[in-house]
Amino acid sequence: MSGTRIGIIGGSGIYEIAGLEEARWQDVTSPWGAPSDQILTGRLDGVAMAFLPRHGRGHVHSPTSVPYRANIDALKRLGVTDIVSVSAVGSFREAMAPGDFVIVDQFIDRTFAREKSFFGTGCVAHVSVAHPTCPRLSEACETAARAEGIRVHRGGTYLAMEGPQFSTLAESKMYREAWGADVIGMTNMPEAKLAREAEICYASVAMVTDYDSWHPDHGAVDVAQIIATLMGNADRARGMVARLPALLGGTRAPCLHGCDRALDHAILTAPDRRDPGLLAKLDAVAGRVL
Repeated sequence: MSGTRIGIIGGSGIYEIAGLEEARWQDVTSPWGAPSDQILTGRLDGVAMAFLPRHGRGHVHSPTSVPYRANIDALKRLGVTDIVSVSAVGSFREAMAPGDFVIVDQFIDRTFAREKSFFGTGCVAHVSVAHPTCPRLSEACETAARAEGIRVHRGGTYLAMEGPQFSTLAESKMYREAWGADVIGMTNMPEAKLAREAEICYASVAMVTDYDSWHPDHGAVDVAQIIATLMGNADRARGMVARLPALLGGTRAPCLHGCDRALDHAILTAPDRRDPGLLAKLDAVAGRVL
């Protein structure tokens, strides 16, 4: 058994939670560069929490420039055991309407300009992301969202695009009709892959803001409408997050799904061939097995 520490990655609006004790913004140094921002730490209902603004306060990072490796490494260094990603998405499904939340369980990664692994030349590792989110943590998010009166869809495929532009009509129709994606966003990859490499349970809560560009009655994405919907979603997301400590509890058993043991058989490079410089950078992410 170990202590639970919940990490929330998302917009700054969800961090203004009443009752957060010992709250302070702190710098966390990472060998993978600077995280997106300082990290707000504190305790809620006796459970340790860490809040990281994915784009930085003031939204200074584009989806491509978000320092994903530094963000996950910094949360790992703080002892985070469970990451809940909260992000805005477009919907490919009529039933997943603006204002709804989707508890994502699958991804299609179409990003191409981002570093996607902590490992590489000098220390090669392959982790499984067949099931990239943690069912236990996802269930807690669903329960918390429903308790807030949010309309929630459990399960869905998130198409991660590079951005920063939104989809063309042809792309939107292809992702929806041929590929079977349910929602589209720009930030959950490689975030989910890196969380798995860092052996941290990960859940994705996708907040629908629009119907992308496929919907014949809604046309192209309206940024003003997205922002208006996003503000309302942030209020409800804050309520959802506030319920998580009571659901997850302060003590934590090993993950039933093996998220916290993802590296058990992943590292292939022989010990005498491993690069000491890379190993030094992996001290937090892979220290358990190195």
